[in-house]
Amino acid sequence: MAIPIAYNLRNLVVRKTTTVMTAVGIGLTVAVLVADMALVEGLRTAFKATGNPLQLVVMRKGSNAELNSTVTREAFQIMKVEPRIAVNDAREPMASPEILTVVNLPSVDSPTGMNLTVRALSQVGVEMRGAKIQPGGRWFQSGQREIVVGKSVAKRYPNAQPGKRVRFGRGEWEVVGVFDAGDSAFNSEIWGELNQIGPDFNRQDTVNSVLVRATDSASLQALKNSLNDDRRLGVDAMPEREYYDQQTSSGAPLQIFGLLVAVIMAVGSSFAAMNTMYAAVARRAKEIGTLRVLGFSRGSIMLSFLIESLLLALIGGVLGCLLALPINGVTTGVGSFATFSEIAFDFRVSPGGMLAGIIFALVVGAIGGLFPAGSAARKEILTALREI
Repeated sequence: MAIPIAYNLRNLVVRKTTTVMTAVGIGLTVAVLVADMALVEGLRTAFKATGNPLQLVVMRKGSNAELNSTVTREAFQIMKVEPRIAVNDAREPMASPEILTVVNLPSVDSPTGMNLTVRALSQVGVEMRGAKIQPGGRWFQSGQREIVVGKSVAKRYPNAQPGKRVRFGRGEWEVVGVFDAGDSAFNSEIWGELNQIGPDFNRQDTVNSVLVRATDSASLQALKNSLNDDRRLGVDAMPEREYYDQQTSSGAPLQIFGLLVAVIMAVGSSFAAMNTMYAAVARRAKEIGTLRVLGFSRGSIMLSFLIESLLLALIGGVLGCLLALPINGVTTGVGSFATFSEIAFDFRVSPGGMLAGIIFALVVGAIGGLFPAGSAARKEILTALREI
């Protein structure tokens, strides 16, 4: 015969202080875990949303990132006439030579400055990414020292605001607009005209990469093979989404650190739950003896105490999820090992992350309640009744 769940709920209510303290301890552990998962999910979402499935990033053969790649403008002239490359409404090939560099600007989190990616590209490159300029601004004009900034840059960098000037290269650049590239990592970049930024960094003859768009999905692989096999170019072409998927490695150290902290806290929470349940067993010795006299088996008593520990952990798990919810949508940034600059993204507390947090709490509760439950079940009836 099983002991009713109502019995366990009543015990948790009666022991309000220990219930709250243990639940808070487990809740903090779950909050750390859910926050860590929200960080990784936000970073993964930013990179997953970056790129067009028909586009290829073309870099120097052997390069793993645009920043350490060099492609000659002569090679660009050869590849842009490839027949499998799509054309826009103006009948221009959708091939964008681009230069990347890193500048340092003060941010809300680091007044001394953080690295930002500056991407020099043409209007074709802007068109290929589908970004929209926000109301009140405009795109940079040809022949002008003008730049536009991603919405995440405008949010986190006080100096990168429309109407202000940013100094890099050989002089100042006027910010004329803020663009929105959806959830993609491009929102963490500054864009300017290729032929204006290139000379500032003595890059008249080379670019870092070329972005090309295939005419359709059927010709994508053929275009990739054609570019890779052309010995005159010396390049590697990679699907744009695959390239940005690889950049999620930027968040790996943070994920490992967060999980390590969560595991350490989980050990402490398990001991807290164990102490709480051992104390409950000691205080309720006569109650356990009475339950045995009434006919409840050792297994029923063990299961009852284990359920009580799991209920306690469930309360802590729900509390931890509630503590983590306020960070949902909060913008933060992480340094990328590929670009050596900051990538901004939003924390994303997902249902899957919260479910994982609650399961994690139940595991902590099970570990913390198993030994005390066994101790309660092993008590002899007469010994339990004699204990005060």
